[in-house]
Amino acid sequence: MLLVAGVVALVTSCGAHAPSSQPMQLPAETLLPPGATEITSTPDQRGSDTCDANASLRPGAQPRPGDMPDGSTMATILKRGTLRVGVDQNSFLFGFRNPATGRIEGFDIDIAREIAKDIFGDPDRIELDPLDSAHRITALQQKQVDIVVETLTPTCERRKSIEFSSAYFVSDQRLLVPNNSGIRSTADLAGKKVCGVVGTITLNPILTLPQRPTVIGMSNWLDCLTALQQGQVAAVSTDTPILYGLKQQDPNLDMVGDALAQDPYAVGIQQDSKDLVRFVNGVLERIRGDGTWQRLYNSRLTALGPVPAPPAPRYIG
Repeated sequence: MLLVAGVVALVTSCGAHAPSSQPMQLPAETLLPPGATEITSTPDQRGSDTCDANASLRPGAQPRPGDMPDGSTMATILKRGTLRVGVDQNSFLFGFRNPATGRIEGFDIDIAREIAKDIFGDPDRIELDPLDSAHRITALQQKQVDIVVETLTPTCERRKSIEFSSAYFVSDQRLLVPNNSGIRSTADLAGKKVCGVVGTITLNPILTLPQRPTVIGMSNWLDCLTALQQGQVAAVSTDTPILYGLKQQDPNLDMVGDALAQDPYAVGIQQDSKDLVRFVNGVLERIRGDGTWQRLYNSRLTALGPVPAPPAPRYIG
């Protein structure tokens, strides 16, 4: 307003002088979105293929709720009174804060509640700890949480630090773009900005494209959605369910391109809690077999299509 007022005053006081024919130029905005960082490389979170990243410990005899074996990790959790769970609060469909209730909800939260149900006999005995993706592993290593249920993919590199359950969901990775962007595949990304979240393995397929775009790292997916809506990035790339969640919040977006990768989700567990790994796998066996998995899918994930079969477990030991 001050600039406009000054121009008006100048023209009024110096009417004999013709105004410039040049339009006023605003400086080009080249700053990154708030909280963003340009990523040129990222640690290889997949690691070598020498391990079977998706194989987990075979479940044993499952104890009854409220009656955990003496000295077990589950007995410690039972005595404490709550299961501490690392979750997301920004991944619509899987882990998000419902604005109507203020509660964190989603498919991942439902999986955590089933684990609490089999420990306590009460699915509400959970303490949810929202974590950004970059701190999921650290939270387990520092014993901040008992488990992480947060669209977490088992990899050989991550298995050096934590344990994983068997898979409870399988996803692929694609692109989310504005529906008038002209971007139809990764071949159209050269020279453009693509948003991802720091600490996720979905950064690697973008960084290894033959004509690599500029990769912008955020702390959560809602920040990527905002950057996309404001035109600060041309695309977001991550797992399809997360992209569906973002698309449901903005119908002007489309998912495009072939799958860049396919990854399962598993429960992350502290490395010294192998008894809890076997227990969680027993819970997952139950929900695959008694129809609970299908019920949870129908409750949360119908936007992804008809209910599939739950992923089959792979066991070692």
